[in-house]
Amino acid sequence: MKTVIIIGGSKGIGNAILNTLLETHQVINISRSAPQGTHQNLTHYTCDILTDELPNIEQADALVYCPGSINLKPFPRLTLDDFKSDFEINVLGAVKSIQQYLPILKNSEAPSILLFSTVASKLGMPFHSSIATAKSGVEGLVKSLGAELAPSIRINAIAPTVTDTELASKLLRNDKMIANIVERHPLKKFLNPQEVADLAVFLLSEKSASISGQIFQMDCGITSFKI
Repeated sequence: MKTVIIIGGSKGIGNAILNTLLETHQVINISRSAPQGTHQNLTHYTCDILTDELPNIEQADALVYCPGSINLKPFPRLTLDDFKSDFEINVLGAVKSIQQYLPILKNSEAPSILLFSTVASKLGMPFHSSIATAKSGVEGLVKSLGAELAPSIRINAIAPTVTDTELASKLLRNDKMIANIVERHPLKKFLNPQEVADLAVFLLSEKSASISGQIFQMDCGITSFKI
């Protein structure tokens, strides 16, 4: 049974990944709050990724870094601290996690790393300058590390559009906003966390053994089509 470390598996997409993996994997979750429920295959460490030392783990086959932010403001209202905060949680937290667990991942037979970007890194969107800047850093990290760690470790990222999670609740807070978001997407929908989790599990598995350094746009067509 393979072991997967999930940073931020207590909520949202991370929690969907955690629950999808639990029956077939040993899952080590690291987050500020514990996931709901218990399972014989689940180990939880309470930890703030930015301020605490990460726990020592002896063995792992994959690492998933899920923490993110949605800090949407007009550019004149964004402070340097806003940019720093988004960069820290999205990029530096990922760097810290990878550096901590890279030695044990190298001991696995087919290790992989999964990060998260956003469609806003590819599609210019108003009020997204801070988060798009940070997530573009994530994409650069994936490309660079994909080359540096080949052929021993694969690394990819998923770039979702709006996903029905607590993090995106302000974007989906009433029927009018939901209808507007649905209408903007050519597939006339937005994502649920399980859809993203299903792609994540595939990218962590040996079924994707030939895929590394890629950014997967889960965009419901918004970056690909003009209809």
